[in-house]
Amino acid sequence: MLRLENLAMVFGSGTPDENIALRSVNLRVESGDFVTIIGSNGAGKTTLYNVIAGSCVPSSGRIVMGVDEVHTGREITREAEYKRARYIGRIFQNPLLGTAGKMTLADNMMLCHKKGYKGLKISLNKGMREQFQEQLRVLDMGLENRLNDNVELFSGGQRQALTLLMTVMSRPSLLLLDEHTAALDPRNAELIMNLTLRFAGEYRLTVMMITHNMTHALEYGNRLLMMDSGEIILDIDAEEKAKLTTEGIVQRFRDIRRQELANDEIRLS
Repeated sequence: MLRLENLAMVFGSGTPDENIALRSVNLRVESGDFVTIIGSNGAGKTTLYNVIAGSCVPSSGRIVMGVDEVHTGREITREAEYKRARYIGRIFQNPLLGTAGKMTLADNMMLCHKKGYKGLKISLNKGMREQFQEQLRVLDMGLENRLNDNVELFSGGQRQALTLLMTVMSRPSLLLLDEHTAALDPRNAELIMNLTLRFAGEYRLTVMMITHNMTHALEYGNRLLMMDSGEIILDIDAEEKAKLTTEGIVQRFRDIRRQELANDEIRLS
């Protein structure tokens, strides 16, 4: 599904403020993988997402999509972000970023439905409203009865659930979750995670999920990555992950880096 080859990202190269955010990152993500990613603040997690999604162009290296035993894939290293948005979905920590608050729920759903179509000739009709209501019932939040309400009236949990639904409706090849439950209360965070797992299975999504919660990193997904100083220092498969504890991850970090884990942004439970 995705291959990163010697990916590097340097900000302010050659200046006193030079910052190496990614250091020769090599990664292969298989179709159907659910990869959790952990690391302290500044480890390079968000920068990794930015170069995958096309928000910034890497200083060096290659990004290839659609890799398997038969196909070598298509290089997208310098492809525009709006073009990648057709097959790469991304959900941010802030629940307000994924929806247009000043527009109605129906209009938000319509924009999602039009994604990938050339032109905007599709109009909202009775059949489409019924289709949207059916899709919204999956969330079990009563939003199917609020199609005419502006989205800014919804709670953070409702907006993040709506963002998740709209994203998977567009059938992305790859879904990037950037701490998508961190800004929610525990009840809504659990609800969003349950929906995430459900949609990942139903839509057969390939998922990469950044989290600062080590328990979540161990509980969810079939693979765990740990980043530090712009590098992937741990890549743990499902079998090994099932035997690990949070204390075991911390010890693995100590063994590799010969220092303590800066857990200012990592929750151990």
